[in-house]
Amino acid sequence: MAMISFSQNGSTPFQKLLGYNELVLEKWTALESCIYGSGTFSPNLIEEVRRTLAFHNGCEYCKAKGAPSERIEDLKTCMAVRLADLSGKTTHLTDDEFRALKEVFTESEISELLALICFITACQRFGAFLNLGPVCQI
Repeated sequence: MAMISFSQNGSTPFQKLLGYNELVLEKWTALESCIYGSGTFSPNLIEEVRRTLAFHNGCEYCKAKGAPSERIEDLKTCMAVRLADLSGKTTHLTDDEFRALKEVFTESEISELLALICFITACQRFGAFLNLGPVCQI
């Protein structure tokens, strides 16, 4: 059971927890649409990053949607998951880690990938703090 009751605003359990402040909900969902809808990364890459982060961030709601794939063939997805995994363990990347990223991604893509990772982390931490579970009913 979530730590606070669901608001009347929003269409998902997450949004209903965030929905006590309509302006925050509006801007948050607009940012979500921008990040997820940019078209830069494949839906599979984004989903693998989300799944990886769910286990670092302790969001039961997100963890219930599935564990990260054990085998990833696509190099960009593999590197994105590696970066997501590292982000759960450290706040700094080594020069070697950045060099490896630059071999696969442009600087623009690295910036967007880090924004994606930070946004998903914020969402999942919010859900974890408020005990958003996989069976929370709205």
